[in-house]
Amino acid sequence: MRKLVYYVATTLDGFIAAEDGTFDGFIFEGDHMAGINAEYPDTLPTQFREALGLQDAPNKHFDTVLMGRSTYQVPGGLASPYAHLRQIVVSTQVTGTPPDVEVVREDVVGRVRALKEEDGQDIWLCGGGKLAAALLPEIDTMLLKIHPVVFGRGIPLFDGKAGITKFARTNAQLFESGVSFMTYERNS
Repeated sequence: MRKLVYYVATTLDGFIAAEDGTFDGFIFEGDHMAGINAEYPDTLPTQFREALGLQDAPNKHFDTVLMGRSTYQVPGGLASPYAHLRQIVVSTQVTGTPPDVEVVREDVVGRVRALKEEDGQDIWLCGGGKLAAALLPEIDTMLLKIHPVVFGRGIPLFDGKAGITKFARTNAQLFESGVSFMTYERNS
């Protein structure tokens, strides 16, 4: 069975973006970039993959990306940001998407359960915080890029009512840049 994997950058105080949806405070230079990009080239937007010469790199972990409206419509965003993946946007407001972007308007939990039953690689939950809170019961793994920065306010990792759910840390990578890459698996 495929897993739903919440792979996201976060601050020390648990925010995935500033209040306005930007993430300028995250560190985009340093030794963590090469390591993470080499292991997870599938999570780079298609245009960045091309710029880095990774357009032909195989998807190592994911064949599907799931994102909320705000993540999909990030300022300056593309209509098809992850063309190398099956793209699914959860929103009741998004319209006019290209044919390679599926929009789910209702029963997102049911849709995710159906996706998990399909053959293929894992499903990347790219954001945002509201969608992550709604899907917490379905999240199997969390891959957190923890940046050594505090936003004070912003969009939380889980934005909404979410019950207590325990995860076990299964891997930790520490980089000279100060970024920590942590892997957590849902406790059985």
